[in-house]
Amino acid sequence: MKQGLSLRVSQHLALTPQLQQSIRLLQLSTLELGQEIQQMLDDNPFLDVQGEDAGDEFGIATSDAPRVADEPEGEGSFESTPAATPAETPSSAAADAEPGEFGADESPSWEGDGTTETVADDGEWGGDAPAARRNNNDDDEVDATELARGSESLQSWLHRQALALRLSEEDSVALRYLIESLNDDGYLEESPEQMAQGLAPEDLEQQEELVHRFTMALRLLQSLDPPGVGARTLAECLTLQLKPMLEDDPGDEAVGTALKICRQPIDLLAKRDVKRLANATGESEANVKAAIGVITRLEPKPGRRFVDVERNIVVPDVLVTQVGRGTRANFRVQLNPDVVPRLRVHDVYAGALKAHRGEGHQALQQRLQEARWFIKNIQQRFDTILRVSTAIVERQRNFFIHGELAMRPLVLREIADELGLHESTISRVTTAKYMSTPFGTFELKYFFGSALGTETGGNASSTAVRALIKQFVAAENAKKPLSDSQISEMLKEQGIECARRTVAKYREALRIAPANLRKEL
Repeated sequence: MKQGLSLRVSQHLALTPQLQQSIRLLQLSTLELGQEIQQMLDDNPFLDVQGEDAGDEFGIATSDAPRVADEPEGEGSFESTPAATPAETPSSAAADAEPGEFGADESPSWEGDGTTETVADDGEWGGDAPAARRNNNDDDEVDATELARGSESLQSWLHRQALALRLSEEDSVALRYLIESLNDDGYLEESPEQMAQGLAPEDLEQQEELVHRFTMALRLLQSLDPPGVGARTLAECLTLQLKPMLEDDPGDEAVGTALKICRQPIDLLAKRDVKRLANATGESEANVKAAIGVITRLEPKPGRRFVDVERNIVVPDVLVTQVGRGTRANFRVQLNPDVVPRLRVHDVYAGALKAHRGEGHQALQQRLQEARWFIKNIQQRFDTILRVSTAIVERQRNFFIHGELAMRPLVLREIADELGLHESTISRVTTAKYMSTPFGTFELKYFFGSALGTETGGNASSTAVRALIKQFVAAENAKKPLSDSQISEMLKEQGIECARRTVAKYREALRIAPANLRKEL
C-alpha cells in the first residue's frame, strides 16, 4: 500500500464541555438548578456562595435597569430588564446537536487561557438578589413553604388517634403497619391477605395469624377520622361515610338508598344512570336522585386535605408587575431575586493558586476555570429567560390587561426570530419555567397557543377559546348542560370556527366532564 500525505477541509460541530453545560442548565427547572448548584458547590472548592455583606456585585445588577419599549402613542410601554446582546447564545448555536459530540482531536477540557488571576467574572453573580426572607416576625406575611412544613400528615394524624386506643403490642404494630401503608388519598392498595403473604410468603400458619391481626386492625383504622380512611375501593370509602349517617338518622331514606347504590357497579353511579340504578335497588327514581345528591356531598379521597401542599408550590422565575391602569399600563419584567443564585469564585483559593505553582497546579487551574464557566453559564441562563419573558409580555400585552380571553396566537418561531435564537432554545427556556402575573402564576409555555380561524379572516388563540368554553360551561343551566355541538355553535356565533371534536379536546384539557355527567338531577 502506497503511503502519502493529503489535506482535507471539512466542517463539523463540536460541543465543548462549556457548551454542553450551558444547554443542560438552560433546560433545568428551578428545583433542578438548585440541586445542580449544590452539587457543584460540593465538588468544586473554587466555587463559593456570596454572603450578604458582599462588596462588588456582578450579574443582573446591570440588566435590571428599566427599559421602556418604543410603542405608538396610547399603546402603553414596557419596563423590562433584558440582556442587551441580541446575538444568539452558545446554547442556541448548537441547540439541535446532541451533547457528547466532540471533534476527532478534541478531548473534554475546562482549560482556559492559562491565567489564574481573579478577574471580574470571578465576582459574585446575582448580587442584587436579597437573601430569602423569613417572615417569622411579620404578622402580615407568612411563608407558604413554612406553613406547608407545619401541616400535619395523614399518617401522623392517625397515629395520634391510635395512641388513645388501648391495644396490645401486636395489634398496635398491625395498626401502625396499615397506617403507613395508606396512599396519599387515604386508601389501602392491598388486602390483609396480600399484606400477610408479602410478610410471610412461605409460612401459612403465620399468614393466618397476620390476616387475623390485619383484619382487626383494619376495622380500627376505618373507625378513625377522617371518615372513609382505610378503604380499598371507592364504593367501600363511600359506604364507610354513609353508615354513621344512617346510624344517626335511621329513617333517612336518601342515605339508605345511597348505601344500596354503593353495592351496585360503580360505573352506574359514575354515569348517573338513574333508571338502571332504580331497577337494581328497587327504589323509585326520585329516591335514587336524592341518594345521588347525598353521595356527591361525600369525600371520595379522605386523605386529600392532608396532602403536603409544599409539593404544589410553584416558585416563579420571572415577576411581571403592572404600573398604571388601562391601555396606558406599564409592565415591569424582572427575574425573581429568590431564585437567582449568589455565586462567586473563592478569592482566597484563587489567589493561593496564583501564588503557588507546584504539583497538581494544572488540575487545580482546570477546576478554577470550571467554576468560572459555571457562573457564566448560569448568568447566561437567567439572561435568556429574561429576554424570552420580556418578548412574551410584549406580544401578549392584552392578556396582562384583560386576561386569558384576550390571549393572541403565538408560536415559538415568532419569539425565536425576534430574539435571534433557535426555536429549540425557546422550547428549553419555556419548559418548567414560571411567570408570576397579575392573573396568577403560569408556565411560560402557557402563553403559546395555536391559531383558530375566524369569520373576519383573523385568528383566535386556542388559549382564549378554552377560556371561552370554560365561561360558557360556568354560565350554563345545570339541568340542561351544553353539549359539545352546542358549544361549537356558540363559538361560531362569536365568529370562531371550532369543530365539535376540537371543543371536546379543549373541554377534556380543561377537565370538564361531558354534558351527561354535568347534568344536575
